[in-house]
Amino acid sequence: MRILILGAGKMGSFFTDILSFQHETAVYDTNPLQLRFVYNTCRFTTLDEIRQFEPELVINAVTVKYTLDAFRQVLPVLPKDCILSDIASVKTGLKQFYESCGFRYVSTHPMFGPTFASLSNLSSENAIIITEGDHLGKVFFKDLYRTLKLNIFEYTFEGHDETVAYSLSIPFVSTLVFAAVMKPQDAPGTTFKKHMAIARGLMSEDDFLLQEILFNPRTPAQVENIRVELKRLLEIITDRDADAMRQYLKKMREKVK
Repeated sequence: MRILILGAGKMGSFFTDILSFQHETAVYDTNPLQLRFVYNTCRFTTLDEIRQFEPELVINAVTVKYTLDAFRQVLPVLPKDCILSDIASVKTGLKQFYESCGFRYVSTHPMFGPTFASLSNLSSENAIIITEGDHLGKVFFKDLYRTLKLNIFEYTFEGHDETVAYSLSIPFVSTLVFAAVMKPQDAPGTTFKKHMAIARGLMSEDDFLLQEILFNPRTPAQVENIRVELKRLLEIITDRDADAMRQYLKKMREKVK
């Protein structure tokens, strides 16, 4: 299959690496410097090159801020039977775009990133495939993700956004709060160091990605849950209520076991 990957960033390079040995691949990026470390694939910087390549599948791996813009830029040079796909962690506007663009499509979300995941061992990581979309496109990604030993789940666009609001906004907000109140330590403990590593990883993410996840309409309810729990915990600590603390810790152990 001829596969065009939009964007030569971390995830674009990852998909190029895993697909280029079994498919005819090309990577398109408007910044030639981004293509310096892409190997075993065609490197495109113009739309004419895409037109001549005649891709059968497009994987949009640009940063979420430019996902729709990247699609709109390449649509005029794509064959009409080409399947569009994205791996965006935020699906805002994508359903409407796909339904109006006139192309077949498939939308997925690998629930991991180069910052935290071990890309050589993904057996403990998950991927979501959106139920709306082209059957053959979904089959392609199911086969690909099974090859990577990912755990695959199917959600609607709506269900995906609900899942992201819960699984990403809670740790993102908790990490931001930690970063806001922490002070650098000369001799940090193990737990502090782990939290610090997570905070640094989060802060290395794209600002727009963080913004879109936190601005998800379902995020405020999750942040409110954090506020309620912090208020309860603060009351227990302030009152030095040992019995209440034991009950609280018991409840938390049950939730995380």
